[in-house]
Amino acid sequence: MQTRREFISKTSAAAGAVSLGLVLDLPTSAADSAKQSKNTNIADVLAKVGKPTRVFKTSDGTSVLVLPYGGRVLGLFASGSQNNFYWTNESLNSVETARAFFASNEWLNTGGDRTWLSPEVDLFFPNFPKLDTYFQQRSLDPGNYHVEETNGGFQLVNPLKVKLSRSGEDLQLKITKGFGDAKNPLRYERGLNLEGLEYAGYTQYTGLELVGESRQTTHQVGLWNLIQMPHGGDLLVPTFGRTETRHIFSTVGTIPPEDLLVSDHLVRYRMRQKGEHKIGVRAVSITNRIGYLHADGDQWALIIRNFVVNPSGEYIDVPWTDTTYLGYAVQACNVNSKLGTFSELEYHIPAIGGGTGATQCHDAAQVWAFRGSKSQIEAVAKILLTPEPWPATGA
Repeated sequence: MQTRREFISKTSAAAGAVSLGLVLDLPTSAADSAKQSKNTNIADVLAKVGKPTRVFKTSDGTSVLVLPYGGRVLGLFASGSQNNFYWTNESLNSVETARAFFASNEWLNTGGDRTWLSPEVDLFFPNFPKLDTYFQQRSLDPGNYHVEETNGGFQLVNPLKVKLSRSGEDLQLKITKGFGDAKNPLRYERGLNLEGLEYAGYTQYTGLELVGESRQTTHQVGLWNLIQMPHGGDLLVPTFGRTETRHIFSTVGTIPPEDLLVSDHLVRYRMRQKGEHKIGVRAVSITNRIGYLHADGDQWALIIRNFVVNPSGEYIDVPWTDTTYLGYAVQACNVNSKLGTFSELEYHIPAIGGGTGATQCHDAAQVWAFRGSKSQIEAVAKILLTPEPWPATGA
């Protein structure tokens, strides 16, 4: 186990930001073919280093690249496109660098969309309340996921045991992850110029279950889903009214005031800082969507997560130095360090266990991703997120 700073310093120098394309059996335009020549076939590289992938194909042609190792959605591709909406670790560029990456004893962050558990203080700080050591329990990430075939698809299953640092209790759990369609939410809207606008979407079904004697636990545990995206964009959190964000931590300086803007119905976090910085937003304040807007070459991309918010539920992830302040449902983490260069969009699912009356939970959340001209992305953002999508970093 290592401190957070040791974790940063020891992470492979190859860890960095790259939005990789995936060579799939899809039609490509000339522009896509040009991009493809600069990209790596991630699935092929992973297969050659013993980490095979699966592709879930939706009815609209979206390709969802799933890596069972770590339980990740590693890639999200619009029909006919080779351009990944998600951030992936550039160590996956070649067989040589990927083999060295997976040989490491450190936490192996391949990128994409992953599932963790909360509360963070119990599951990632083994010496809590001391913050000297940050450790990803390997039973959780990468875990021991295996693929189970289902009618018309597949799911990932991870049976695991984790230790809660404050109580010392071991919990036996099971995490499941499945995938389904998420059709373009704008498909029936009129008066929109959607010509040439790329869309990719999927529904992720995430389940958590207490197993065996752990069903009697007096402690709580909750699902926590995180998407890693290219760095340098704006995170948009629509709210019902003016709210204040909670600063969780910073490793280098602080978040400049001009990069964290709060208006009556929106939190805008301009994720462009050096180092690592994290904020949280409370469940009572947020709507059921978060968006991330960033420049993508000569186009713009918008990634939206649509999820259930239930302020009556138990949101148990807390600030590290204020562990009685429950109720945070959304978080954002800016990473620009030796861990890589990416932005994280995070949401929590209400906990199960002690006092909740529940020993299992099931969550369904959509990802809607768009790529197109600035005017097109602005029109989409105004309908699905906020009347004030701009200014955005790079605009």
